[in-house]
Amino acid sequence: MGKVSLEGIEFHAYHGAFPEEEILGNRFTLDLELTTDFFKAMSEDLLQETVDYGKLYALIKARMDVRVKLLERLGYLIIKDILSAYPQTESVTLTLKKHHPALGGLVKFSAVTVKYPEDFQKDS
Repeated sequence: MGKVSLEGIEFHAYHGAFPEEEILGNRFTLDLELTTDFFKAMSEDLLQETVDYGKLYALIKARMDVRVKLLERLGYLIIKDILSAYPQTESVTLTLKKHHPALGGLVKFSAVTVKYPEDFQKDS
């Protein structure tokens, strides 16, 4: 098993529970690490035998364009998309940060970390 990571992916998106977040949007940063078997990619130098970073970024970007209220929901949906595209994935850890959330004071970011399979045990 090996690990594939994308770190510091940034988006401007419109996620949040408050009406102004739907209008103004916010900056989000995402860190992602997944575990998969990429032995064949290592030994044979074949992109199709590993996780394609470009495809991974594109599916995350597509999901970021679909508004949801909660970071927890967004993290869950991104991981579901990854598992659909790469069913050989053994585990995923995703941390999603919302910069300067509307909390009435100075907060650098709010964040959630969602993990597969741990957080998906009740998923049916």
